[in-house]
Amino acid sequence: MTTQQDSAAPAETRAPRTLSGSLGVTAIVFMVVAAASPLTVVGGSVPLGIAFGNGVGFPSLFVFAGVVMLLFSVGFVAMTRHVPKPGAFFTYAGYGLGRPMGLATAYLAWLTYTTVQVAVHGYVGYIIGVSVAGLGGPDLPWWLWALAVIALVGVLGYRHIDLSSKVLAVLLVLEVGIAVVMTIAVVLKGGAEGLSLETFVPSEIVSGAPGVGLMFAVAAFIGFEATAIFRDEARDPNRTIPKATYIAVIGIALFYTFVSWGVVMAWGPSGVVEAATNDPGGLVIATALAYLGPVGEIAINVLIITGMFACVLSFHNVVSRYQLSMSNAGVLPASLGKVHHKHLSPHTSSLVQTATAAVAIAAFALLGMDPVAQVFTWLAGIATLGIIVLMSITSIAIIAYFVRTKADTRPWNTVVAPILGLIGLVFSAAVIVAYFPFMVSDVDAAGNPVFGAVSWICLAVIVALPVFGYLQALYLRRTSPETYQRITEAISA
Repeated sequence: MTTQQDSAAPAETRAPRTLSGSLGVTAIVFMVVAAASPLTVVGGSVPLGIAFGNGVGFPSLFVFAGVVMLLFSVGFVAMTRHVPKPGAFFTYAGYGLGRPMGLATAYLAWLTYTTVQVAVHGYVGYIIGVSVAGLGGPDLPWWLWALAVIALVGVLGYRHIDLSSKVLAVLLVLEVGIAVVMTIAVVLKGGAEGLSLETFVPSEIVSGAPGVGLMFAVAAFIGFEATAIFRDEARDPNRTIPKATYIAVIGIALFYTFVSWGVVMAWGPSGVVEAATNDPGGLVIATALAYLGPVGEIAINVLIITGMFACVLSFHNVVSRYQLSMSNAGVLPASLGKVHHKHLSPHTSSLVQTATAAVAIAAFALLGMDPVAQVFTWLAGIATLGIIVLMSITSIAIIAYFVRTKADTRPWNTVVAPILGLIGLVFSAAVIVAYFPFMVSDVDAAGNPVFGAVSWICLAVIVALPVFGYLQALYLRRTSPETYQRITEAISA
């Protein structure tokens, strides 16, 4: 930590528990891209973005979101070289803006990744239940399937990270493969109305409700920044982490732009909005049936489920490492910082994260909440806004850190790109807040989005946890200087 007001604080001598591994660029890219659950985005966010966003122009928003994320990544990558800690967001916020802001960011990051994980657990439980019942199997409640998935994720998360990365690699290749094959089939057959670039025409980009479309596009990138979380488990972190970050961002942007354009072409610019509006959940499955036949339809169904599994497994690994980092900082119980002697995994933290997801799903089931319209949608809304706020704070911290320390004097990497990225992030955050009621289905009798109870509760949660973290840091500064010092100095998960 280099902030002047904290530089004299003594560091506690307790050595932090560390992870180790030999993950390469490919393994880390698979880990973080799997968190985005590509086929879930293609099957869920793309139809919704077309139906309720800006229609034919929706694929262009992946380009905009990709540029913003790439600009953010320039400063993010520069920071990874000068702050060799795996805490990512909250570590960088602490080094740039002080320990209280760092701890506030830590809690917001924990909230964001936990809500994403639980949201997808609800969705995958519902999808598995419907699929099994449709095949003549037992018609079990969604939450039983969700708890079964949580248990399987918990087993993999408990073991060495290499096992999870291998599972994610296989699932990710299958997901991306079927989506690309489907798009190529659309191209070869010429689509429904011929191939065109109408989706990139400015008038189409700003048509309808582009703000709603932007929410779905930005949400598709959640998780790429987790490359820095795996720093201690990377083969050569100073080279591996930057490469993995850039490849993940560029790969996500190109993939979603290409495949979503293919979906538009499959139905034609004049018919895709109606098709997406009539059946958003079945649009991509119907596309696969039309262009790949029954085999493609079955493959899409199966891979949507495995894609969601890959998503929750990836976020489970990320959250368990966040908790370990926070434990090493002294702000969470020391038991969460234990590393398994054989698997070299944060096994205790993994078990706690498994229990957290299970308790949340059980609570939602007892409340009788719908797994898609409420559990998934509400928590996804919290996560989408949370990740944008996290990146905005981190961008400010990166700029402040390099301006103060002069550790890196490259203007583009440390000032210009981060500022441009911050502008894009703030704009996106403003749009997301404006349309937040839509994300959580907070509408009036006429169907218009309004800021009702659900919207305000979700927004309050996003504010409350960071405020708690900030106040905790101030309390520790007064009552336990050693722990306060360790908020950043001992973060070496």
